Amino acid sequence: MKFKNAIVLLLIIAIATVGAIAGIKGLEIGNVKISPVKEMMTLGLDLKGGVFVVFEAQTDASGKELDKIMNQTKEVIERRVNAMGLTEPNVLREGSKRIRIELPGVKNAQEAIDAVGKVAQLQFKNYKGEVILTGKHVKNAEVVFEKDRGNVPSVSLEFDSEGAELFQKATKEAASHPRGSIESIIAIVLDGKAISTPVVNHEIPNGKAVIQGNFTMDEASQLAALIRAGALPVTLTEVQTSVIGPTLGIDSLNKSIYAAGIGIAIVFLFMMIYYRLPGLVASIALVIYILIVLYVLIGFGAVLTLPGIAGLILSIGMAVDANVIIFERIKEEIRNGKTLRASLNSGFSKALTTILDSNITTIIAGIVLYQFGSGPIKGFAVTLIVGVVASMFTAVIVTKTLLKLFVGLNIFNNTKLYGA
Repeated sequence: MKFKNAIVLLLIIAIATVGAIAGIKGLEIGNVKISPVKEMMTLGLDLKGGVFVVFEAQTDASGKELDKIMNQTKEVIERRVNAMGLTEPNVLREGSKRIRIELPGVKNAQEAIDAVGKVAQLQFKNYKGEVILTGKHVKNAEVVFEKDRGNVPSVSLEFDSEGAELFQKATKEAASHPRGSIESIIAIVLDGKAISTPVVNHEIPNGKAVIQGNFTMDEASQLAALIRAGALPVTLTEVQTSVIGPTLGIDSLNKSIYAAGIGIAIVFLFMMIYYRLPGLVASIALVIYILIVLYVLIGFGAVLTLPGIAGLILSIGMAVDANVIIFERIKEEIRNGKTLRASLNSGFSKALTTILDSNITTIIAGIVLYQFGSGPIKGFAVTLIVGVVASMFTAVIVTKTLLKLFVGLNIFNNTKLYGA
């Protein structure tokens, strides 16, 4: 039994050590390569450098109408941002009328702002490239299901009176050419890029048309949304802009990592001096905790920001706090005359309720921050929530397992090693 406990204990310590080395410097074993955490983590705007801008929609709409307009505007901006080829852009609504755009890695801030801020240009063009009508003539675009074609999704268009007249003239011209020829196509172009090139089968006199094709439901919905969004005459006014240089961002990251390293080292030292063997166990558990949090954030594709680093460090402090509660309980039980094994079980059992209460309230606060916050605040909330959940796991499961393994060796049974 002692030998088994020693093997398991050494294995856990070895995994924690290898994990820490892999996280800091990376690891390569044969064909398996693990990059350092710093390279795997997606950095936010404040660490990578770039630009963020907040636009406000100039509209008198309210309620559901405003919500629809803002969502459509957000779709168009996302499409433009993605077309820039940027890594990890972030477009989100901020309040009722504002949209926040974060563009990491952008070099020309003003050019990026001008590109995403202009009103969408939706045009219908014939085969010569001539503009027949524009988005201002579109009243609506939505997904419909045609029964005579087996209920496959299509996109219906409706034009205003002026658009209906122009469209009738254009479709009459296009339908006069052989079906399927380039002359029979009327292209739908959004911001200079064709989003659909339907063939005109016949003249359309009533201002209502249906774009047919082998659409999936998602494809039809996206096309309808793009057409609707392109038709919006919403003017966006720039209300806030900030440019962060890449040198400043990396410098902030390095200083944050350095500060975190010093803080963690001091915590380890304090725990081992004050709590002795349990302090050593807590330090091992904290290493495992940090690895869990970092790799979970990488797996989620979370964006690391300066507030996110603050949330991570704060959750480390809370993980230590959970261990402190447990260890103090264990010391009380030992002083009351219980055996070491009984003190461990009783200490963890009595501390569990307190740990759960404090951490659940923190998780609730993190959820509220994530729900109502924006940008860096969401980053702080995500790292805080992930950190708190991981801290409960390591404090209650990992620390308890390691302590029991040490006690099971029967060479660490002196109560002075537990600070009692």
